[in-house]
Amino acid sequence: MHPARLFLEADPETLLQRVAAHPFALVTTAADGRPLAAHTPVLAAREGDGVRLRFHLSRANSVTGALLEGAPAVIVFTGPHAYVSPDWYGIDDQVPTWNYLSVEAEGPVTALGEDGTRQLLDDLSVANETLLAPKPVWRLSKMTPSRVDALLKGIVAFDMVPDRFEGITKLSQNKPAAARAGVIEELEKTRSGAALAAEMRRIEP
Repeated sequence: MHPARLFLEADPETLLQRVAAHPFALVTTAADGRPLAAHTPVLAAREGDGVRLRFHLSRANSVTGALLEGAPAVIVFTGPHAYVSPDWYGIDDQVPTWNYLSVEAEGPVTALGEDGTRQLLDDLSVANETLLAPKPVWRLSKMTPSRVDALLKGIVAFDMVPDRFEGITKLSQNKPAAARAGVIEELEKTRSGAALAAEMRRIEP
């Protein structure tokens, strides 16, 4: 995480909304002194006073093997991000930087059984297929049972209740209002920066 506490985001609801909007994450761990990483979509939800994350990986993935052996994981979600030119601030002696939104979840993981894996796959389908409405939602039930059984043998689903769930909201909060306005104006001129500019406007006092 970014060391500046000014940018720390700890509100669980804000973090869950961010994860829902950007669910394709990087799952990282380590085995035998070697760092490992894999990309996968993640579902996050409130569970009691905490948060629960669910995801799946190929059984052949080296990350899967490490997690099955008890290695903890860090899951990283990246939201809107963009380069910020110092020329946009309108003040001297500044340097380039990168504004961004992110979330990190850290903790032990547990492998889900077959029922939990099937439920995860259906839940992932619903979460993403709903965005394609009015198209009917695709579900596992559309496939032949033997085909589903064969595919399930090739993946492992996991569950994490993180010990640490926090994010970074780095949106030029350390700059004067006029400088932030300059950054927003320039970001809005770019396709890649528009979403970040909207986030900057959202947190403006």
